[in-house]
Amino acid sequence: MRSLDLSAVSWRKSSYSNSDGGACVEVSGDFAAVVPVRDSKHPSGPALTFAADGWSSFVSAVKSGALGV
Repeated sequence: MRSLDLSAVSWRKSSYSNSDGGACVEVSGDFAAVVPVRDSKHPSGPALTFAADGWSSFVSAVKSGALGV
């Protein structure tokens, strides 16, 4: 597996993140095939990458309430 250089990507905070700085997830849309995800409290820490179609399915499930969150 090849690693991605995430040093210059654009990150955006999840709309589900709370306003007091906790539980913040950031994602990048800079890649076509994968979606990097990181904890905004640890921006220099590791990022998880998900296949773009899998991430899209996850987001749709969260929005529809299918996951009970």
